[in-house]
Amino acid sequence: MRLSLTHTIRAETMEILRQNKLTTVFGNPGSNELPFLQDFPEDFQYILGLHEGAVISMADGFAQASGNAAFVNLHAASGSGNAMGGLTNAAYSHSPLVITAGQQVRSMVGLEAMLANMDAPSLPQPLVKWSAEPLCAEDVPRTISQAVHISQLPAKGPVYVSIPYDDWDKTSPSEARHLAGRTTTAAQALSAEQARELIDELDSATNPVIVLGPEVDADYANDFAVTLADKLAAPVWIAPSASRCPFPTRHRSFRGVLPASIKDISEILHDHDVVLVVGAPVFRYHQYVPGAYLKDGTRILHVTSDAGEAARAPMGNSYVASVRGTLQTLAEAVNQTIREPLPELPEFAEPAASTFDAIHPEAVFEELRITAPADTVYVKESTSTSAAFWQQMDLKQQGSYFFPASGGLGFGLPATVGAQLAHKDRRVIGIIGDGSANYGITALWTAAQYNIPCIFLIMKNGTYGALRGFSKLLGTGETPGLDVPGLDFAQIASGYGVAAESVSTREALRAALLKALESQKPALIEIHTQFES
Repeated sequence: MRLSLTHTIRAETMEILRQNKLTTVFGNPGSNELPFLQDFPEDFQYILGLHEGAVISMADGFAQASGNAAFVNLHAASGSGNAMGGLTNAAYSHSPLVITAGQQVRSMVGLEAMLANMDAPSLPQPLVKWSAEPLCAEDVPRTISQAVHISQLPAKGPVYVSIPYDDWDKTSPSEARHLAGRTTTAAQALSAEQARELIDELDSATNPVIVLGPEVDADYANDFAVTLADKLAAPVWIAPSASRCPFPTRHRSFRGVLPASIKDISEILHDHDVVLVVGAPVFRYHQYVPGAYLKDGTRILHVTSDAGEAARAPMGNSYVASVRGTLQTLAEAVNQTIREPLPELPEFAEPAASTFDAIHPEAVFEELRITAPADTVYVKESTSTSAAFWQQMDLKQQGSYFFPASGGLGFGLPATVGAQLAHKDRRVIGIIGDGSANYGITALWTAAQYNIPCIFLIMKNGTYGALRGFSKLLGTGETPGLDVPGLDFAQIASGYGVAAESVSTREALRAALLKALESQKPALIEIHTQFES
């Protein structure tokens, strides 16, 4: 309840954030940010990260796991630059981040004083939906309100606001009081004619296939996707580089994650006449393996909330609409096929044998499936073990898997912290490669200081496994910089205040995992794993 209609810019902004449930602030402050943090409200929580790359990825994990926007406060241009690597992942995972950065006082910006950002709105482009620097202090609350709403309207994504630090103590205009109570609601529904087109296409398909992306999981539309797959008796693939898993991995339709090359996708989809792509681009390619996009006669139907994704697709008919609403319409209206149901998936394969001093990744993931709670949330940044992960895991619940959408390293460790901060009733386990762990290692300190009870599994094989795979694909042979020997993550974690141990047998892994699960504190397990070239 407000006691006065007179507020500072700071107080008005805090009220806007409070009413929009943005009371957790992820940041690493510099001098420009201290005036914003002055008189920090008691009902807010400040989560300090030791590097802006970790800060942005913690907020990314928090936003994806909570389903709400996350608020980030960075230090001027330098801190924003440090965060740009993590911002690539947030942009492609459609994470609604409201990113603010302190600017020099207004009278000093033109002089290019230290910590002045000469073109602040341009700095984070093109990795944000929208960026701004208010033209006057009185417009700061309205600009923050606009940023909050833009971040969460389709397609969701990060936004950026630069704020001169002498603005915060100025008086907010009286009309700004309307901002805190504002709401914006998206209602992109298909027209009856558009819905009929999609339904008729699917009903008339002889061999349809479904490709699902992260928006399905983010919009809580997983159950509708399952119903639709059952009615069509259609196999389901996860879109390449998807940041989330929108479909239960032991359902009879599940086929895994599409490879990220033109030729491989074309071969997998070759026998299907209709391809329904929902909540993902068409398609996110990575390695260059050329070929025909699709065989002649195959039709792509594409549903996304992102107009940019729709516009840049090289093929297919795209519908820019609510992913959840469209899937619900299709699940309810598509006819039950007369085709035979797909057979049940086979039992899990026996993991490959481990050596005397290292555990095979398949055995690691089988142990997780057996020992960890069924509702565990996994944050994965061990790219060379992806195939083994999907072979062994049983993910049933919505929001059980997060992955760096743009492939930018440094997401895994801090996103694990952010996801656990968002989840009070589910344990979060980060599966991190020993190469990628170094990009976000400072997140261990945050986990320790705030007693965030996530579990970090470091898959230690001494090499950049994904790079070695690419060296084969590209025919580059043995190049410099492929190995990372001499790392002791148990000691590093202990230095940051996280309990840690190193294991090299499955029995030791099970004991360490049970110990970590019983604890209500963060823990790190360094796992000596095999690398198979």
